[in-house]
Amino acid sequence: MINIALADDHTILRKGVAEILSKFANMAVIIEAANGKELITKMQAAPSLPDVCIIDINMPEMNGYETAAAISKTWPDIKILALSMYDNEINVIKMLRNGAHGYILKDSDPEELRYAIAEVIKHGYYHTELVTGRLIHILKDTDEKMNTEMNDRETQFLELCCSELTYKEIAEKMFLSPRTIDGYREALFKKLNITTRTGLAMYAIKSGLV
Repeated sequence: MINIALADDHTILRKGVAEILSKFANMAVIIEAANGKELITKMQAAPSLPDVCIIDINMPEMNGYETAAAISKTWPDIKILALSMYDNEINVIKMLRNGAHGYILKDSDPEELRYAIAEVIKHGYYHTELVTGRLIHILKDTDEKMNTEMNDRETQFLELCCSELTYKEIAEKMFLSPRTIDGYREALFKKLNITTRTGLAMYAIKSGLV
């Protein structure tokens, strides 16, 4: 049995997800909360902890990023699955930076949600187009950074990829042209065998650059 905690400030959606999960034979929702603060409080008082926490990003009092970070610090063995309506790379990066093991969109089919939960339990991460297998490989491979040499400018660019700056803003911050920044990006894509900004950011995080 996989025990699950849900945190989402939209009551109807939260109750709907809980009902969906209750129909799966090996899953049970043991905690529901309207925000991250309430979730943490309930987990601290619970007789047993969940195996997986499914958390929304935009919540009052304590958002998904803060909640994921708090759970990862206090209960590092609990898996975290972000459930959001946003599919841009910045949100994915921020959630993974704060300890999420997977990222699934709210318009996904129930079967995909079931599969995502099973995957984070079985493999530690849920692979999707948003969170690619290559990105997860970087997360797990602690030695990969030892095999890649980067110059100071590439390293600075890689660090800035973990911010919310656009590529144009990164160029301005580094006092370089957007074309030069594009060159750094493509060079690192090739050097690291990565194809997305999310992958670059996660490489930087895993390598200890940020």
